[in-house]
Amino acid sequence: MSKRKILSLFIMCAVVAVAAVLSVCLGSAEVSPAQLWEAVTGQTENEVYLRILKYVRLPRTAACLLAGAALAVSGAITQAVLANRLASPGIIGVNSGAGFAVTVCCAAGAVSGIATAGAAFAGALIAAILVASAAKKTGSSRATVILGGVAVNSILNAASEAVVTLVPEAGAFGSDFRVGGFSSVSVARLVPAAAVIIVALAVVMSLCNELDVITLGEDTAQGLGLNAKRMRWVFLALAALLAGAAVSFCGLLGFVGLIVPHIVKRIAGNESRNLLPMCALFGAAAVTVCDLVSRLIFAPYEVPAGILLSLTGGPFFIFILLKGRREENA
Repeated sequence: MSKRKILSLFIMCAVVAVAAVLSVCLGSAEVSPAQLWEAVTGQTENEVYLRILKYVRLPRTAACLLAGAALAVSGAITQAVLANRLASPGIIGVNSGAGFAVTVCCAAGAVSGIATAGAAFAGALIAAILVASAAKKTGSSRATVILGGVAVNSILNAASEAVVTLVPEAGAFGSDFRVGGFSSVSVARLVPAAAVIIVALAVVMSLCNELDVITLGEDTAQGLGLNAKRMRWVFLALAALLAGAAVSFCGLLGFVGLIVPHIVKRIAGNESRNLLPMCALFGAAAVTVCDLVSRLIFAPYEVPAGILLSLTGGPFFIFILLKGRREENA
């Protein structure tokens, strides 16, 4: 790794740390850095600050960091495996698959953290398999992946609405879930998903070389002794696991997996051992800052972070489409 990339990594770590501290300190009830330090080191007996930190700020900040890292890395993996720069968990239906599974889970009365995390992963994986299978049969063309994702999104969103219509109790959780945000994050829902995300990220980081080989093409990968077909499904499963676990507590947070890898590639390049850690850090910082802005911009009212991300990600997606069209015509 070059000195420039190492410096970029350290700078990104510092940005994440600053974003995390600001997220914990700022809000409807402000907590100074000194008060935060006293609470962390056990030097304060102020019950109000302790409760705010323990039950609201720390879980929410941890959720932002984990969701941003998971969705960004999931997007980078999806783009590499499907050989399509427009692929991301939200666009190809992975998030919708997780959302439908969680809605069904809640309709059945299983609202524990472990149940929703497991359901989200199962739904995300099924959606990823559907889109990946369709893409493979048609040569993994850009149009097939995107149109297949649109179709899967439409079907699964309609199915989720049908479940909410038949079981209105599931809608109480579903309304916030479909927008995406962190206002209702709880420790019980966060802990199981956090464990899944940390393990999945560790596994992905250990397979950077294999991911780089897959991007060279199936024939080249086979020539280098890698079972490309099996590893492609392993990476899709890991991407679905990351996205599904994140969606289980933050809802359908869109465009993180699309925007972050594109920005990071300009800084870290395409080599996975540089790209994936930077995606994790950049995604964590971006989602945390977005959530912080959503809390402060119209305080004391709160705009769900998913709305801000969609307002940012929509134009970015159009820009990528137009840029790709110009490059194809050049």
